[in-house]
Amino acid sequence: MVADMRSPTKQLLFWGPRILCLLFALFISLFALDVFSEGNGFWKTVLALLMHLIPTGVILIVLAISWRREWVGAILFPVCGLFYLEKVWGRFHWSNYLIIPGPLFLIGILFFINWLYRRSLRAGS
Repeated sequence: MVADMRSPTKQLLFWGPRILCLLFALFISLFALDVFSEGNGFWKTVLALLMHLIPTGVILIVLAISWRREWVGAILFPVCGLFYLEKVWGRFHWSNYLIIPGPLFLIGILFFINWLYRRSLRAGS
């Protein structure tokens, strides 16, 4: 099936989960900006910022591992989504359960598709 695809489709299928993951990391990083409104001193603000950026770091580490080993992303991104759901279940409005773990599940599915078709996607365009 993928062997019959044209080059732009192959590129979209290859780059899609990677770019989506980078955009998701940027999105969740925005939540760390609230530390600047707390009025703490410099070092407390730096520490709070670093703590708020831990999820972003985890996502970027998983992406780095998944870049060439798509099966890792197919497993770990949904696991991250399930971990988030387990930790916050019942605390927020139902839409929050779609906004944060939803992209993680989608990225995992896209990496799974990448893994299934990795040979034809990495073959010459």
